[in-house]
Amino acid sequence: MPNPAKPRLALIAGPTASGKSALAVELAERIGGTVINADASQVYRDLRVLSARPSPADEARVPHRLFGYVDGAEACSAARWAADAAAEVRRVHSAGGVPVLVGGTGLYLRTLLDGIAPVPEIDANVRAAVRALPVAEAHAALSREDPEAAARLNARDTTRVARALEVVRSTGRTLAAWQAARCGGIGDTVDVRGLVLLPGRETLMTRCDARLVQMFDEGGVDEVATLLARTDVPADAPVRRAIGVPEIAAMLSGTLSRDDALAAAQLATRRYAKRQYTWFRNQLPREWQCCTAPNSQFYFSNSG
Repeated sequence: MPNPAKPRLALIAGPTASGKSALAVELAERIGGTVINADASQVYRDLRVLSARPSPADEARVPHRLFGYVDGAEACSAARWAADAAAEVRRVHSAGGVPVLVGGTGLYLRTLLDGIAPVPEIDANVRAAVRALPVAEAHAALSREDPEAAARLNARDTTRVARALEVVRSTGRTLAAWQAARCGGIGDTVDVRGLVLLPGRETLMTRCDARLVQMFDEGGVDEVATLLARTDVPADAPVRRAIGVPEIAAMLSGTLSRDDALAAAQLATRRYAKRQYTWFRNQLPREWQCCTAPNSQFYFSNSG
């Protein structure tokens, strides 16, 4: 239920290509809001086209924050973004405005609202040993040392299996135990009005494919070429792993044709959208609204 004693925070979430950005701008215009980015790829200034950042025209309509504010040579963690977003939320509230959070990165939103698990720094030797294991061996070890995590995680998910195993080995506590002790979230201090956009899956996949064609035709290839020419961006930098970058890089190197690179990027985007769709459908708080089409009139009004 709305809590008039707390400052309001609008939140628009959903999978890629669901129409979040346009809705956020429309809503911000209606309620005097400031749009704050909650998408892990849109933080990087190198990827305006491939991350589908708002256009300069949209950015001119209402204030936008945390879009393209991190250089590609840096890695932006959920913790860093959450701290920056919390500061922006406070700044907007202090000016008498309404923050409009928009994005599809569930980890970012969860970290901002619920806080972050205070996991100590992982011992470097433990991390190196765990990361050197084949994923099957790592999952077998996790089954012995943290059975609940092993049962919960996909046995082929190299990153998450390794993370759970290195945490329990380095700290003596399971990742779930650390996550239960989250701290620093702003969820209890604001009146969150959440809306999740979940278009029909077929419609969403069609939009994903069409948007990739547009990205390839309208600057995405040049964007990646410029990024690859930078000698200060590490090969394993998050910005270089963003969807579309590896595929276009392969095209530029001659490994893939343009058609094959486009098809590969479209497939990666559809898979990502499906994962987001599942995450938001399963993680949706009961008090948040869910709709299949953008509508700024949802239930966040100046009077409510």
